[in-house]
Amino acid sequence: MENNYCIIMAGGVGSRFWPFSRNNRPKQFLDFFGTGRSLLQLTFDRVRHLVPAENILIVSNVIYKDLILEQLPEIKDNQVLLEPNRRNTAPCIAYAVNRIKSMTNKANIIVAPSDHLILKEADFLDTIRIGLDFVENNNSLLTLGIKPSRPETGYGYIQIDDGETNLRKVKTFTEKPNAELAKVFFETGEFFWNSGIFLWNLQTIVKAFDELLPEVANKFTAGKSFFNSSKEQEFIDQMYPSCPNISIDYGIMEKATDVHVLCSDFGWTDLGTWGSLYEMSPKDEQANVTLKCKTAFYESTENIVALPAEKLVVIQDLNGYIVAESDHVLLICKRENEQRIRQYVNDINVKFDGKYS
Repeated sequence: MENNYCIIMAGGVGSRFWPFSRNNRPKQFLDFFGTGRSLLQLTFDRVRHLVPAENILIVSNVIYKDLILEQLPEIKDNQVLLEPNRRNTAPCIAYAVNRIKSMTNKANIIVAPSDHLILKEADFLDTIRIGLDFVENNNSLLTLGIKPSRPETGYGYIQIDDGETNLRKVKTFTEKPNAELAKVFFETGEFFWNSGIFLWNLQTIVKAFDELLPEVANKFTAGKSFFNSSKEQEFIDQMYPSCPNISIDYGIMEKATDVHVLCSDFGWTDLGTWGSLYEMSPKDEQANVTLKCKTAFYESTENIVALPAEKLVVIQDLNGYIVAESDHVLLICKRENEQRIRQYVNDINVKFDGKYS
């Protein structure tokens, strides 16, 4: 267990969850379900079963440092790796990998986004244990694939190779498909959702960056003497903005030749949108979802309503809507049009000079 490390990515802004998710407190820092724990805290709680607290690194934007330390008092300041600006997941992971490399030459690494919901924690932990054992003994990149429950267009897909076990070679990665293609993927049984959760050993991921993404690897290698020292942040602040904006999927996983997928089913949801939150939330007899507040529905179906806990909402003749209020902003939007929320946020920022972002 002492060789196990975890990189938790916690730098996103979660604009598709506006107005709940805001620049000063994005979705990973929110308690959506009234459990007393934010999505970040729940992620940390899960990996603590497999990774010593001191081996967990949180990579996030510099503006969230105090919030992270407030929510995770179990970690030290130097376990929070601060990006001066956002450069997608490849530079984020490269930063954390180089920090780990400065501390040890032997590590089994879990990479986990901070905004996922896992409903079957015991199954998740069993899956991760299998994955850690695999990457400890194989120089292969591993991703977790989720057995799809519907033809979802909001997730990327992984096509698996033939085989008898849950551990398969990856045949192809596919970006988010249209509805027709998603239906084909779902029906073939050959495709799994791309969870964005990765496992690998230190030497394998370092080699992958060197060979497949040298434009990122070389930037970090240039500062190898600064990692885990008082000069690390200064180096990162100067170098990081020049990193290309590129995802780990596009930069590494889709190009590598030795990639495996562990086919899984542990109640995974990427809480990326109001729609995904609606899908996994308990519903009343009219398929309405209520979060935190109190509601009375009349002739209304398939809505998701999220307002402060002390509010009562009475809704009549509303079908398939998002109704959400937070910090002086009320959003009423058709669920089927939720992809337009980002545009709403951009328009509001222009109209009101960023006051409600």
